[in-house]
Amino acid sequence: MDQADIPALLARLASDEDAARKMAVFKLQSSINDPAFADVFISSGGLVILRRLIMGTGGNTLAYSLQSLTRLLEVDMGWDIFEGPTAGDLVERIVELIVTNPLVNILRGAMSILVALVSHSQSSPPGQNRIPGTFGFRALKPAVAVYPQFFDLVIQQLQSADHALCANSLMLINALIRDAVSNEGAQSTNGKASGSEEWPKFIKRLQDLGLIKAVFSLMQSSALQDLAYPLLEFQNLTKLLLRKWREVRVDLERPEHRRALKALHLASAPNRDHMNGTAKTEDEAGQKSSKKHNPEKWRRLGFETESPATEFQEAGFLGMMDLTDYVKKNEDGFQKLLLEQSVKPLSERCPVARASLAITLILYEQFESDKNEMEDLRGYQLSDAKQQDKLYRPLLLQWSRLHTAGLAAFFRLWKATGAEQNDFDKVAQLVRILVDQVIGRAKRTKEVVEVEEELLEFDCGRLRELQMELLDLSFEDNWGQHLYQVREDLRNESLSFVKEQRIRCLLAGAWFSKPAPQNNGGSVSQGQRHANGTFWRYAKLSHNRRFLHYADFALKTAHDPTLDSLNETVDLVKVSSVVSNVSVTSEDNDSSHPGAGALANSGSKPTTKITIFSFTSPEEATRPGGDGKEQPVLTLYPLNHSVASEWLDGLLMLLDQKPITAETNKLATLVEDYGLKIRLLNVRMEAAYQGPPPGAGVVPSREGLDDDYWYEV
Repeated sequence: MDQADIPALLARLASDEDAARKMAVFKLQSSINDPAFADVFISSGGLVILRRLIMGTGGNTLAYSLQSLTRLLEVDMGWDIFEGPTAGDLVERIVELIVTNPLVNILRGAMSILVALVSHSQSSPPGQNRIPGTFGFRALKPAVAVYPQFFDLVIQQLQSADHALCANSLMLINALIRDAVSNEGAQSTNGKASGSEEWPKFIKRLQDLGLIKAVFSLMQSSALQDLAYPLLEFQNLTKLLLRKWREVRVDLERPEHRRALKALHLASAPNRDHMNGTAKTEDEAGQKSSKKHNPEKWRRLGFETESPATEFQEAGFLGMMDLTDYVKKNEDGFQKLLLEQSVKPLSERCPVARASLAITLILYEQFESDKNEMEDLRGYQLSDAKQQDKLYRPLLLQWSRLHTAGLAAFFRLWKATGAEQNDFDKVAQLVRILVDQVIGRAKRTKEVVEVEEELLEFDCGRLRELQMELLDLSFEDNWGQHLYQVREDLRNESLSFVKEQRIRCLLAGAWFSKPAPQNNGGSVSQGQRHANGTFWRYAKLSHNRRFLHYADFALKTAHDPTLDSLNETVDLVKVSSVVSNVSVTSEDNDSSHPGAGALANSGSKPTTKITIFSFTSPEEATRPGGDGKEQPVLTLYPLNHSVASEWLDGLLMLLDQKPITAETNKLATLVEDYGLKIRLLNVRMEAAYQGPPPGAGVVPSREGLDDDYWYEV
């Protein structure tokens, strides 16, 4: 719309005819987001007319009016409508619409205006003078006092089938929370800091109205694309709240902190005499009671000292909230647990309070609560659909339930491992790995009940394996570059060791099966095979390791044949290759495995064989590329997989080739690992760092020297 048409537009907006007003404001909403048009509209008195439409119309005219104001605020103009003596009435009117109007298009516009109104307090320049309470959370307080059901109805809109309305509702909640916990929101109208008292109450009020449950359902729903930004912002605001609660120091001078500790003590069911003395001490707000009290009043709850406030230093008030919430919801179980621990020796008792604080810090670390809140939003824009799904952490909203389940898992691991007080950090590390496996790897749609069950039922043996794998990875990250050369040297040493072991097997000799000839395509009996030919073959490497001696026998003798009795030889110098059907990956020594075959059964045909080849002539051996013609000179049928591995790899290593069977490679790796561990056990601090030599770093005195000196290069 042309700027020249603005006077006519204003005239129609001020018309008494509803149809004219409706058409005019419909056109207005499509043009007012142009800053040049908006500037002329405002200077021509358009805000007064737009305010009048919002205050006195209904239906589509009202919806278009709200949308027009929303778009005007989006270009950062028209804020004067919320200043002056009549601003409160306008805010109350918009709040009233949210509470009483059922039309979705009106609700969307009203929500959007309140989002801009509340958020503007954070975007205003610091030096700009504003009337206190004009913008931000405080601007809504008078209207909310008139309509106390406002927050309840806003949260109800999170279940709306209209995704735009749902998104606007969540953005309004986000704006209210952010403003409430900001520095401006922490200042009351008289200038005194009271935010530390007000924002926790406001957050608790929203939670009591079902906010967490509603947002959790949205995060697990299929409406992510339409609600992406407000959901991720709410997730980051949750992290912000965790940070703020952790930053609050536990101080016994503050009544709410003192009451929380008192409730914790009373829930532990202390001895009545001690309880009476303790109650008097707490009620006198720091005045020490002269009555006798339990010397282990707090240590019996799992604290390290009798000054519990100091032990919340790292977890802050967040740790106290988690502990008191657990005790409040599981008071009977808490008392039973303390009773069970009290009959154990002091060194074997599980420190409940310390465990609770450890779980708080583990969850805080797992959800990356210190991470910059804008990183997730930036990552969402740059990622694909699968990565976007991983950005949502709905389980973060189930903090209390996860803390309780994590604490139960801690108690289970403490009992299962037989831990003592000195093992506390080790158990905490196991729980950290458990939380990462169950919570860190949980999909967005995973229900919290499933997570609780996995935390309580995760196999301890598997957890220990994961711990060792992580230690290996950590060790590689920190020391991998230093140990690379050591591993290479140990690998060569282990191969040399295994080569010698395999060759010694050849020097010791071994019996092999030899297939008997077939009779008319069928099998023959044991006696027939003895009559038709030999049944066994014995092979042995010569002492100089140059010749392989062998001979065939009708029967397997009790004593192994001597080298002199083996009249057949193979010159290893002339061997071109060794071929076998022995499995190179199997570690199964079962005789039923295809690599081993049923070789020990005299009545079955052996299935595993090793064939030694040589070139047919010296000329073939000298052909380029080693592609000369070969011929088999000896075939061996090992009796089992171990013999097959020993002889196949032994022959290959004699020919300066690498071993190929899994059994030999496993042995080489085992020797390498043991060698590395032995070397690491021999490393001491004084060996790794012996300190500077005597006199190093001392600046020599120039006493007695003159300027007659030179450098000798």
